[in-house]
Amino acid sequence: MRPCILLLALLVLAGCKPGDTPAALRLVRTLVVDTKRINEDRQAIGEVKPRYESDLSFRVAGKVLSRLVDVGAWVKQGDTLAMLDTQDYQNRLRSAEADVSSAEAALINAQGTEARQAKLLKDGWTPKATYDAALQNLQAAEARLKAAKANLDLTHDQLNYTTLKADFDGVITAVGAEAGQNVNAGQMVVKLARPDDKDGVFNIAETAFTDISKTQLEVVVWPLSNPDLTLEGVVREISPVADPVTRTYAVKVTLNNPPPQLRFGMSIGGRLKGKAALAVALPLSAIFEKNGSPAVWVLDQQSSSLTLRPITVARYEANTVVVASGLAKGDIIVTAGVNTLTVGQKVRLAEANLVRSDSQ
Repeated sequence: MRPCILLLALLVLAGCKPGDTPAALRLVRTLVVDTKRINEDRQAIGEVKPRYESDLSFRVAGKVLSRLVDVGAWVKQGDTLAMLDTQDYQNRLRSAEADVSSAEAALINAQGTEARQAKLLKDGWTPKATYDAALQNLQAAEARLKAAKANLDLTHDQLNYTTLKADFDGVITAVGAEAGQNVNAGQMVVKLARPDDKDGVFNIAETAFTDISKTQLEVVVWPLSNPDLTLEGVVREISPVADPVTRTYAVKVTLNNPPPQLRFGMSIGGRLKGKAALAVALPLSAIFEKNGSPAVWVLDQQSSSLTLRPITVARYEANTVVVASGLAKGDIIVTAGVNTLTVGQKVRLAEANLVRSDSQ
């Protein structure tokens, strides 16, 4: 009987209920807050795109006779990519050649008439008006010959335009016409990209621009299929206008020395390469929501009871939350089961760890 009375007296003196024995207290996992240098870990998903990509098209309209390349084909500058049916343009060329011959004959006749009228005018056998008419016909014949030759050059060019050639060494990334299809002048037939110049293109929300300065921004990029393959890049272009559908801004990053295995269209991840800053990062499981605001459970070591403390979040990341204010070094934070705890509840510690930057 005496041992039971003694145990009851000890419990009363400690301010505990009989059910609050150490074995009955809830076991919680905790972390001890400690500010550490935390690298910028906001990430975005993007795509590898060519920096230089041209829509190649015919400069004249016609029927596609053949397309000699497909997507993925590597071509050299001057290689033939596609051809149009040339029958109409050959007919135009023959017509232009005939016009030049006719104009040349008319010019010879006008020159002879002008020479005769000039001699007759000099000898006084013809009036000045007749000579002026002959001279006018000569000048008109010279002009018609120039126009005929210009038209001949134009038809030569149009005939040459029926062959589509590569403007530079590159790879075909898309096709827009098939053999037998009628195309208009300027309609895309193939897309040609320079293989060595690659961009990482990301769609970034406007909230990510709050701390971006005007200085050159460095970015770390990696393919999602191979996270160990990391490379660096520099932001070269930020769209001044948001996409009307997604309300995000396109950010283009020039990749430095991209390896051959980084192919166009691959999905990539990226984050800003910045200096580490002192901050506190908590796991997402430690965050409790009170009236729509973030809070955490803080353990009072003296009473072993919990209090709910509001915090200000600097940013949310993939698996962590970076805290801007509300916590002090040495605070003990509950990191699991936060939705089942109550204010003033007494608990016992399972294990306490420091909140480190590498816990992200």
